[in-house]
Amino acid sequence: MGAKSAGKMEDTIVQRTDGRGAADLRAVRITKYAQQGPQGSVLIEAGRTKVLCAATVEDHVPSFLRGTGTGWLHAEYALLPSSTATRTPREAARGKQSGRTQEIQRLIGRSLRAVTDTAALGERTIILDCDVIQADGGTRTASITGSFVALVLACETFYKPGNAFPVRDFLAAVSVGLSKDGEPLLDLCYEEDSHAAVDMNVVMTGAGEFVEVQGTGEGRPFTRAEHDAMLSLAEKGIDKLISYQKDVLGNRLCWHVGRIK
Repeated sequence: MGAKSAGKMEDTIVQRTDGRGAADLRAVRITKYAQQGPQGSVLIEAGRTKVLCAATVEDHVPSFLRGTGTGWLHAEYALLPSSTATRTPREAARGKQSGRTQEIQRLIGRSLRAVTDTAALGERTIILDCDVIQADGGTRTASITGSFVALVLACETFYKPGNAFPVRDFLAAVSVGLSKDGEPLLDLCYEEDSHAAVDMNVVMTGAGEFVEVQGTGEGRPFTRAEHDAMLSLAEKGIDKLISYQKDVLGNRLCWHVGRIK
């Protein structure tokens, strides 16, 4: 995708605030090795949303996993103060995380653990840090999509050929919703999300399996048919995102993902 749009997935007459059709992803760019310190890192840009995703490998595990030979993965998420139109105070200054922050980082961790072989990690912990540099909707889904690439890069640093690779399948996420007029829309920016009748976040694997579906009737209840239409749109978008992840990682790393031996 580079800096280009993900492209039309179907013809539509709906015109959105940024000129996209209803079934279009925002322009997506994933830049590898955005930082020198972590074993894996990327900067993911989805439209005007920008998230720095870093994967750090530590040679220890939580106490409940010591001696099991099994590893662990968890995520941390934060909005930088200047990432929003109105400055967001640092949570550290307030002395506690908001419920929203805790919910998002748990979602990111659950999603990435769904495709991680913790036995293949050995007694290591991978920490995924997702820091939002600029927020324009879809920060949690961009964090998941970007963190997946950072995770693969990090696992490559300790992987030994002949062993199982710790990442079992590809993973990406996207938002989808219904406009006030009931039109399904893919990959909502902030303005669309704040006025949507229904808002949904979808996480899926490369095998086409759902990891998480978070849907809420913000303005009104929604029907089963509308639910299915949004999921269908999300599937097409995630397929595009995973295809782009593969381009970013290249053939060698793609070949490792899902490798048993």
